[in-house]
Amino acid sequence: MQVPHYFNTINTTGTAEFKDKGSRFIAVAYPVKTIADCKQKLLDVKKEYPKASHYCFAYRLGLDNNQYRVSDDGEPSGSAGRPILGQIDSRGVTDILIVVIRYFGGTLLGVPGLINAYKSAAAMALQVTPLIRKPVLVSYHLQFDYTQMNDIMTTIKQFECEVIKQELQLFCVMDIAIPQYRLAETLMKLGDIRDIAIQPIQK
Repeated sequence: MQVPHYFNTINTTGTAEFKDKGSRFIAVAYPVKTIADCKQKLLDVKKEYPKASHYCFAYRLGLDNNQYRVSDDGEPSGSAGRPILGQIDSRGVTDILIVVIRYFGGTLLGVPGLINAYKSAAAMALQVTPLIRKPVLVSYHLQFDYTQMNDIMTTIKQFECEVIKQELQLFCVMDIAIPQYRLAETLMKLGDIRDIAIQPIQK
């Protein structure tokens, strides 16, 4: 399977509202990294909109297409969470949670009406939230002598790597994230530095 070099996500929160027959559907798109982030945002939403009748959501995390969840939160099965996820996937976005908060307006919309409402609210939230393109990063663990620090930092800057964590003593350890599209050349350059140990970090 070809690993993508970039992915689309968001880095700000966006809100939009859709109305149908008196019901209000407020969609909020959040940037998230983990399932714990999603759970926290859901708690925040319920505090912010305490009188809503439903809090339906969908999220997608990571790049392997396996980390996602949908919730209809009491609406008819398949009428809320799936349409929200459909909008996330149609825009090719990941590391995102969209919650659609519903205030019931007294008139039943039926399943087709609900699907349209949740889909439209999610689509509107994605329209008002800027999408950003980020490089896919691969994590590596480095061990080296302190005297090599300059060469290593020069390589990290040159290839736009990120330092995740470091312990700098006489003998140093560092975890870095390397952009996938520059992986081969970065590892080659690091490999030229003497007395360095380089290991991929397994997720």
